[in-house]
Amino acid sequence: MNADTRIKFRHLICFLEVARQGSFAKAADVLAVSQPAVSKTLKELEDLLEVSLFSRGKGGVALTAAGVAFMRYAGPCVQALREGVSSLREGTPEAPRARVGVLSSAESQLMGEVVARLHRRHETLVVSVATGPGTYLLDQLRVGELDLVVGRVADSPAIQGLSFEHLYSESMTLVVRPGHPLLQAPPGDLARLSGFPLVLPLAGTTIRRHADSLFVQLGILPSHQRLETLSPALSRRYVLAGDAVWVAPEDAVSLELRRGELVELQLGIREPGGSVGICRNAAIEPPQAALWVAEVLREVAQDNRDASSS
Repeated sequence: MNADTRIKFRHLICFLEVARQGSFAKAADVLAVSQPAVSKTLKELEDLLEVSLFSRGKGGVALTAAGVAFMRYAGPCVQALREGVSSLREGTPEAPRARVGVLSSAESQLMGEVVARLHRRHETLVVSVATGPGTYLLDQLRVGELDLVVGRVADSPAIQGLSFEHLYSESMTLVVRPGHPLLQAPPGDLARLSGFPLVLPLAGTTIRRHADSLFVQLGILPSHQRLETLSPALSRRYVLAGDAVWVAPEDAVSLELRRGELVELQLGIREPGGSVGICRNAAIEPPQAALWVAEVLREVAQDNRDASSS
């Protein structure tokens, strides 16, 4: 018997969830089954394929080379089947859909303009946007559950095996509310920063490394009182409610700076912040809707570069 005919949908679902979670126990929780059931299902799949899909270690499980190769096809296969079933149940042709992962660095200004332009050109287009840490979004891209990931991911180890297209470079900046005590300090008196709460990206993220680098360049020990988040909305509300200093990518605060709702601290230096771009899984052919998104992303990025240089 051909092994392909014995591979069931449950095998693929189990495989993808273990790959996503990096743990049999966590995958079992998500799938609402026992851990032995996950192990048994995965063992069946490995026996059918005659390969080991995961290597086991104390920190969990990781895909083998064979597992990475198989995932390139398993993810899109499951997604295509789900979309096919959905279209039949609804009884109408499914609208074109782009599934985009967006990091916080590109969530505010960039994607709002991109989606607005897309909807002016494509009346029935659905743009499904997922947010979260870069590692999580790249894992979703790798298994075919996202078509694109947009943001500052070029320096992430999780990008291995994926393609990246640079859109623009973005600096980090420090912003506070109008009337903040630091705005009355003499220029260059940066040591006082240590006395105020900070808003920082989550530890371990690419953008956090750039934020930490900025403090190293300034020669300042960051405050131990801090809010760590990737949410621009929460960061904005917290800064406006008190005396916290937000270490933010420029794209996240450019509108508020123009309106005077936030004020930039003049540091005298700039942390480059890294490359913002489009990440794709080259092993998977993107749907037409994703190509439309990529096209408009390039347009908006170019318009922003032209505006900043004029």
